[in-house]
Amino acid sequence: MKAENYTITREFILLGLTSHPKIRLLLFVIVLLIYLLTIFGNTLIIVLVWVDSQLHTPMYFFLSHLAGMEIGYVTSTLPQMLSHLLTGNGVISLARCTLQGYMTLAMGSTECLLLGAMAYDRYLAICHPLVYALAMDRLHQLLLATSCWTIGFAFSAIYVLCAFRHPFCGVVINHFVCEPPAVLKLACGDTRITKVIGFGLSTFIVLLPLFIILASYGYILDSVLHMQSTGGWHKALSTCGSHLAVVTLFYGTIISMYIVPQSDSTPDRDKKIAVFYLVITPLLNPVIYTLRNKDIHLAALKMLRRL
Repeated sequence: MKAENYTITREFILLGLTSHPKIRLLLFVIVLLIYLLTIFGNTLIIVLVWVDSQLHTPMYFFLSHLAGMEIGYVTSTLPQMLSHLLTGNGVISLARCTLQGYMTLAMGSTECLLLGAMAYDRYLAICHPLVYALAMDRLHQLLLATSCWTIGFAFSAIYVLCAFRHPFCGVVINHFVCEPPAVLKLACGDTRITKVIGFGLSTFIVLLPLFIILASYGYILDSVLHMQSTGGWHKALSTCGSHLAVVTLFYGTIISMYIVPQSDSTPDRDKKIAVFYLVITPLLNPVIYTLRNKDIHLAALKMLRRL
């Protein structure tokens, strides 16, 4: 084999969403507003679930975990994005890029698993109400949530270590964050094994929870159709409808990024898709889960009265 010398990469350059100064400034204002609203909305959910005893149920337990995960998700990506939009400087060190890639992937993987756990919780609550309290007691809640976090972070560590172990032939990343698939495009040498590992891990993390979600809601729909009470129909469908709205947006974009084969003919495709699951979904989660949720409304009113 012919020996090749690779320059040791110490930093990367993120191209960001645009290079036009005026558009960058407009995007800065929009993204900053989204970031602040996301932090506020998800923090509010955590505080309400923590202080209101009426919300100490499995559904809100998992929702509070989802809210905490979303805060970590946007904090690992949007501050870097905001700095780039404001200054136009997309330089990021290799260490920061690796850490950002890991945190982004870990939080996204955990969200996939948490959404599956939430669907399973709704399935037990609606289809098996008599055994629900026993099947989803405090110990099972903690085990399920801990498993989601542990598996998400462990699998992401494997993917990131595989992606960043390669020498790199370039430093310009056509993205606004250091996502492993975008970084891997700059890798030199044979990356086939890394891509197979990444595809296998992504398929497991994404498709297994998605299968659980679809199966759970299939059983829920069948159970709802056999309900005699119109009020029961409405409550079940309103509770699950908001969850499915988040699932459709999040999983649809994640699958197109990590599982569907990517084409080189559309170089900006990855970062446009990433906007949905890195920026839009974390904002929509607190909105969708609280907009028509009477329990959250009552908890918020009680807290306002105390204040």
